[in-house]
Amino acid sequence: MLDYIAVVFAFLFAVGIAALLLGLPRFLSPKAPSAAKSKTFECGVKPFALPGGHMPVHFYLVAMLFIIFDVELVFLFPWAVVLRDMGVFGLTEMAVFMGFVVLGFLYVLKNKALEWE
Repeated sequence: MLDYIAVVFAFLFAVGIAALLLGLPRFLSPKAPSAAKSKTFECGVKPFALPGGHMPVHFYLVAMLFIIFDVELVFLFPWAVVLRDMGVFGLTEMAVFMGFVVLGFLYVLKNKALEWE
C-alpha cells in the first residue's frame, strides 16, 4: 500500500496543477467585451460567406484509428523494459497482444478505412 502513495500524490498534484492552470485565467484575465471583439475574423479579411462544405468523416476515422493504434503500441515500452525479468511468459503474452493489434489492423485494412477515395 505504501508503494502507491507516491503514485496517488503525483496524480493529485497533476490534477491540482491542471485545475489551477485552467481556473486561474478566469479570475486574472481582464474582461472588457466589445462589439469589435465579438466580430468574426478570418485572416484579416471580413468573411464574405459562411464556410461551405463539411469535413469528410473519413478524416475523423483515420484520426481515431491513429489514436487507437498509437495508444495500444505505447504498451510496448514498459514491456521492453521488463522483458528480461518476465522471460518466456512475457514474450508469449506480448505476442498474443501484438496478435490482437495485427488482427485489428488487418480488419481496418480489409474494410478500406485507411484508403482516401
